[in-house]
Amino acid sequence: MNASSGNSGDAGSVHRIFYGRRRGRKLRASMSALLEEDLPKLAIDPPGDGETLDPTTLFTHQPREIWLEIGFGAGEHLAWQADVNRDVGIVGGEPFLNGVASLLRHRRNLGVDNIRVYADDVRPLLDHLADGSFSRIFVLFPDPWPKTRHHFRRIVQAETIASFHRLLSPGGELRLATDDMEYLRWMLARVLRQGGFQWLAKGPRDWRERPEDWPATRYEEKAREAGRSPCFLRFVRNGGTGCAGLAGGR
Repeated sequence: MNASSGNSGDAGSVHRIFYGRRRGRKLRASMSALLEEDLPKLAIDPPGDGETLDPTTLFTHQPREIWLEIGFGAGEHLAWQADVNRDVGIVGGEPFLNGVASLLRHRRNLGVDNIRVYADDVRPLLDHLADGSFSRIFVLFPDPWPKTRHHFRRIVQAETIASFHRLLSPGGELRLATDDMEYLRWMLARVLRQGGFQWLAKGPRDWRERPEDWPATRYEEKAREAGRSPCFLRFVRNGGTGCAGLAGGR
């Protein structure tokens, strides 16, 4: 997911500007049909001004937990999690329609019905979601926007980390991944500076190796083919306001 607050650095935002692509190459007829037939059944309508959305109301069954994936790309990870955890409701946000179509294809092939989709920049939606809505949030391989003048476009900012802390239930987990070492340092600095998360790593192996319940994506595979080593970060939400987690996993 490629997004920006329209301001520089970690400054708070009055409005947000989306800088990523909405569409890629022309979709095949079968993929376009998925957007027309399946997306309306799963799409989350933008809440109105002042409205609060309880994600549990999005599902016809009562999920054991609800998870959120921001910028799900082609949907491999989200679909895998939905298949393996069918008693969990998963909300996915992705503005790139080609990626949305890919997720819908995975969903249909797997026969899962525990996915809901926000096919747009998810940050405005976050503002309307109830506190403690999710027990897990994923932001995997977001665009690193490597040029310094573009850093304000990164999805991981102090503002979004504060939103994640609010939206996670106590003990909920935040998972981040990147293959860009500078962005890795940026992510760590902003999550740990927020003070409400504990980094779960005990040593280098814990962030250099992907956990078993975390499937590979095409972005990870492309990174490895290019000789870059992906990093996998896991944080747990606590109720503190100090610098929890600074001592762990360096």
